[in-house]
Amino acid sequence: MPRLLILLLGLTLGVPGYAEITVSHGYAQFGNLKYPANFDHFAWVNPNAPKGGTLRVMGMGTFDTLNPYTLKGTSPIGTADFLQYGINELNEPLMVGTGLYDPSGDEPASSYGLIAGSVEYAEDRSWVVFNLRPEARFHDGHAITAQDVAFSYRTLLKHGHPLYRTSLQEVQRVDILSPRSIRFVLRREGNPLLILRLGEMPVLPQHYWKNRDFAATTFQPPLGSGPYQITQVVPGRSLVFERVKDWWGAKLAVNRGKYNFDRVEVEFYRDAAIAFEAFKAGEFDIYIEHQAKNWRNSYRFPALLRGEVIRAEIPHRIPTQAQALFMNTRREQFKDRKLREALGMMFDFEWSNRTLFNDAYLRTSSYFPNSEFSAIGLPEGREWLLLSRYRKQLPPQLFTRPFLLPVTDGRGIPRETMRHALSLLGEAGWKLSGDRLLNARGQQLRFEILLVNPSLERILLPYRENLASIGIDARLRTVDRAQYKQRLDQFDYDMILMTLGQTLSPGLEQWQYFHSSQVGLKGSRNYAGIANPVVDAMLDKLLNARTLDHQIAAARALDRVLLWQHYSIPNWYLNRHRLAYRNRFAFVTTPPYTLGLRAWWQTAQEKSL
Repeated sequence: MPRLLILLLGLTLGVPGYAEITVSHGYAQFGNLKYPANFDHFAWVNPNAPKGGTLRVMGMGTFDTLNPYTLKGTSPIGTADFLQYGINELNEPLMVGTGLYDPSGDEPASSYGLIAGSVEYAEDRSWVVFNLRPEARFHDGHAITAQDVAFSYRTLLKHGHPLYRTSLQEVQRVDILSPRSIRFVLRREGNPLLILRLGEMPVLPQHYWKNRDFAATTFQPPLGSGPYQITQVVPGRSLVFERVKDWWGAKLAVNRGKYNFDRVEVEFYRDAAIAFEAFKAGEFDIYIEHQAKNWRNSYRFPALLRGEVIRAEIPHRIPTQAQALFMNTRREQFKDRKLREALGMMFDFEWSNRTLFNDAYLRTSSYFPNSEFSAIGLPEGREWLLLSRYRKQLPPQLFTRPFLLPVTDGRGIPRETMRHALSLLGEAGWKLSGDRLLNARGQQLRFEILLVNPSLERILLPYRENLASIGIDARLRTVDRAQYKQRLDQFDYDMILMTLGQTLSPGLEQWQYFHSSQVGLKGSRNYAGIANPVVDAMLDKLLNARTLDHQIAAARALDRVLLWQHYSIPNWYLNRHRLAYRNRFAFVTTPPYTLGLRAWWQTAQEKSL
């Protein structure tokens, strides 16, 4: 990266004297970028992939808005797997490679200019400047300017979904330096992750939104700037995306070999079984499989046996989302750590994996599964130093025993485990009386597990029965998506089965999941209601990590504290993609950090039919 020694004007930036400034085509949180300034394309794409054809995909569930930026409603990107397809309703960001929009695939924490042609930043990361490409345009031909970037920042901070507000709150001020140059001055120096997050900010068209209600739901596709635009909408049921002719970004190195289909059709299904039957019948082209039983038993249909459908299982290095049953500690019965631990002991993963999942899954034993950020063994080195100052606030076992989840032989909860769980519950003030577990007031321990997917009932019924065996009344309740989202936003639940998406570089999303400031914030993702000063302290260390070693130590320390507090009952994960697709598609390879469907193309043979 070229480096310049530039005089910083103290009155303008608030930084006296001289500082080293980096000017670059991209930004790496730690270390160096893989691709140089003159790179032509990413290594995992075909830069000469033919354009054309139609891709038909499925959406799971439904949508009631095309505005993805606010708390109100569910937009397509809020549905399962939608972002995998390489099309979405988001506006393009300043940079790509990290975040939701377009992961680079073969680098864990690097981004490259998209709307921004270059980025400048101080050595201490106290500010960053994005220089916009003069050719960047919205779909109506309006140039994308620094005014649009500033408008996007202000609008998302004030009216956007809490995840945007959290990401942008560390900005002290925004300075428009020219029509195509904008500077963000940060509240704190030494936060290399924040520049990545700012680069991920979608750039909204000010002229489009200035006379519209940004917070409202809508089925009118908002004005975008990306490779596709929505041309047909059947509310809640289907979408059609068409590739934008003469798109301004088509020849950029970050886009070469991508977005090859002229048309992408999305049909939404509310039932996975019906969707799979539709795929078998040829109604759409790609099916991403999430059910182990289906993957093992249901892929002998005629199209696959004839070779018209390809079934693939592809290992990856993507940090897997953390799936767990989260206990809402805002509820009185879940405030005791020993009670939470006891409830976790009654979950028999081995039985479920053997009986329900055909031994397809691995047990989740970390909030960062399938990554180097998982706490393993005992804390040591830098991680131990971070935790040792909080010894009095942490369980003593955290320093003397590795965190291990109970393991069964797959044939039921052992009596010894049940006795241990009842002992913990006794210490928490609950005693078994007959067939009911009662507190000192004679009230039975009961709670509701709130679900939105009916297929989960079959999976959780054995857990409910295990709890009933020690006198706990746990009830499963499945509601529709609208009611589920409303109750989720209001924290109106006892226990939920939820997944926390993880990134290649954990940071601000962890704040949203676990920081005490999010406990009372409507729509926040702190599902367990965690308000723990040690967790807050580890989050602060994570967000201010200046090297990869510091980041790994802080993430492991955070993971270890969360695990020993038993805020959730970890479920299972998969470290590979499972998908089936029509044999009329081609791709170079699947990169380690993304499925990469945006780089697929339709074969010439099929196009000529």
